[in-house]
Amino acid sequence: MTRRGLVLGGGAILGFAWEVGALRALEERIGIAAQEFDMIVGVSAGAIMGALVSCGVSTDVLLRHQRGEPAPADIALDYDYHALDGSNGKPPRPDWGVGSPSLLARAARRPGALPPMAIISAALPVGKGSLDPVQRVIAQVCPQGWAPHPSLWVVAMDYATGTRAVFGRPGSPKADLATAVGASCAIPSWFTPVEIEGKRYVDGGMFSNTSTDLLAGQGLDEVYVIAPMVSFAMDSPDGMMAKLERRWRRSVTRRCEREAIKVRASGADVTIIGPSVEDLRAMGPNLMDVARKNQVLETSLRTSSAALRLAGV
Repeated sequence: MTRRGLVLGGGAILGFAWEVGALRALEERIGIAAQEFDMIVGVSAGAIMGALVSCGVSTDVLLRHQRGEPAPADIALDYDYHALDGSNGKPPRPDWGVGSPSLLARAARRPGALPPMAIISAALPVGKGSLDPVQRVIAQVCPQGWAPHPSLWVVAMDYATGTRAVFGRPGSPKADLATAVGASCAIPSWFTPVEIEGKRYVDGGMFSNTSTDLLAGQGLDEVYVIAPMVSFAMDSPDGMMAKLERRWRRSVTRRCEREAIKVRASGADVTIIGPSVEDLRAMGPNLMDVARKNQVLETSLRTSSAALRLAGV
């Protein structure tokens, strides 16, 4: 029997919308639902997606909720983008000072040992945004404990050490699903770090936007990576913010490719799905711009299906 793994990368509000379309396209191409994957890894926005599908929420339901057209029988995913701090595309004013002096000190002692984004996140001030709206949605589908899926892993980063924390994996820190997802989504300088067992955690994308390498050596035959921040073809936008986003996107893409090599070396076929140039134009430079959500979703449904078909999936 074929064993499959699913990786869901980070990408904020618009990344999640794109991911709904891409995941739906993947399900249609391979003929199985996301819940049927043997292992699921979720980072940041991908952690929200991974938690929802691991708790039985179908892509049909997610599509209708993203479009604002839930059916009467759908679970009431009470998610209000306007209640989420920063839904206007700008973060609340953060606190003063360095977010993680201990992480900066660790980086100074061990140059090159930590991912660049982890070091940058340490230097940023602590955010004041609240992730309560996100955690409430997860609590609706999983009021307590962990997801019923046997192998859902949610990735965050220890803000004191810059090390990766994989909630749900045996031997990892204990947390309920809603809290772990909140930790995975806590963008430094935007949202307040989430405390679990006395430690502060921030967005898992600061360590790796996909953490694809976690699935190396897991006995999988196929691994599908749905990554809103990975693009193999890019545009040349105007504006400083867009140019910086594309530079970061190139770095994320290179890291994801390196991680995929490790998974392939362990015997699994790896397929990476990322936004096309058309998707990037729909997203614009600000991944927290909720006004673009529906456009991004509808574009992804079309472009992701085409990309999978061209890839021979």
